Amino acid sequence: MMVKSDVCIVGSGPGGAVLAYLLAKQDISVVLLERHSEVAREFRGEFLNEEGEGILKKHGLFESVERLGLLRMEQIEYWHDGQMFKRIFPELPVDHVGIHVPQNHLLTAILNEAEKLDSFQLMMNTRVTDLIQNEMGRFSGVKARKDGNELEVHSSLIIGADGRFSMVRKKAGIPVVIKNHGYDLLWAKIPAPEGWKPSIKMALVNDSQVALFTQAGGFIQIGWNIEHGSFPHLRKQPFEPFIEDLLIAFPELKKVVCENIRSWNDFILLDVYSSYCETWTKDGVALLGDAAHTMTPTGAFGLNCAMKDADILADLIKGCIMWEDTGFLGLKIAEPERKAEIERLQAMQVDKEISFAAQFAANV
Repeated sequence: MMVKSDVCIVGSGPGGAVLAYLLAKQDISVVLLERHSEVAREFRGEFLNEEGEGILKKHGLFESVERLGLLRMEQIEYWHDGQMFKRIFPELPVDHVGIHVPQNHLLTAILNEAEKLDSFQLMMNTRVTDLIQNEMGRFSGVKARKDGNELEVHSSLIIGADGRFSMVRKKAGIPVVIKNHGYDLLWAKIPAPEGWKPSIKMALVNDSQVALFTQAGGFIQIGWNIEHGSFPHLRKQPFEPFIEDLLIAFPELKKVVCENIRSWNDFILLDVYSSYCETWTKDGVALLGDAAHTMTPTGAFGLNCAMKDADILADLIKGCIMWEDTGFLGLKIAEPERKAEIERLQAMQVDKEISFAAQFAANV
């Protein structure tokens, strides 16, 4: 099977979905490939900041997302030994300190709008296996398997929006620099106790950061930093003392934690690192989001940066097509500015990670 389009986007996460919608809205033909069979799957990074919210509102998508369900955080709290000692409220005119959006709600809203457009085509359960090169060495399409069948998508531009383990990046031969941050993250999801306010709560537990993120639908996501590479050793230790430390920090969680976290198997491990590509474009390929610059969970920038990439790329791609820039050389225009912004945010993440314990200095 062979399909042709102006642009082929690999990966229907938030960045890929937003870009596909924005291009199709401008009558640029887009094929969006997604290796999973559905969007209703678990994600870790689901918080919108002001920039991400602004992009959705700019393109008329926010209300559709809100109808499916989201939750505005009312405050950020810092806790020590079961007591809150510091609270941060939103600064007017903003009415929140972050918005939790279940990613299946976000993707469903965007894809529903995109599917109304004739120039958009979504292919789920489609795994890219290789890139196609023309006689000049330029990448001109992808090879994939859809529902077990061979598929080729031929396009003028390939977008790698396929995350930190990007197949597009790998097959295009774009090198990536990886930086370890000295910690990994344990995630767990529990029901919120009755009366729990939408908030982000922080604590220092045995010199490690623990964060509680309230989620839409009445849940709390626990993010617990552990030393990088330590989980195999940690799993061999008794489980109960580990959880007792959490309950000392947040005693009102005792009932729901004891009912929902009973073993190490109730945690999901995230290998934490950041990454950075020296170039985001090469011979008919462009990268966005985690494929170009993986962010750590600190500050919840990843989702928002991916959508910012998409917002900028949509205008640049339109310009390339309008001015018959068939090599899409115009995509290089945005690289210096976006790289500088990503470098700034990644440096900010490091500063926040290093300085986190100082928030508790007077209380520890």
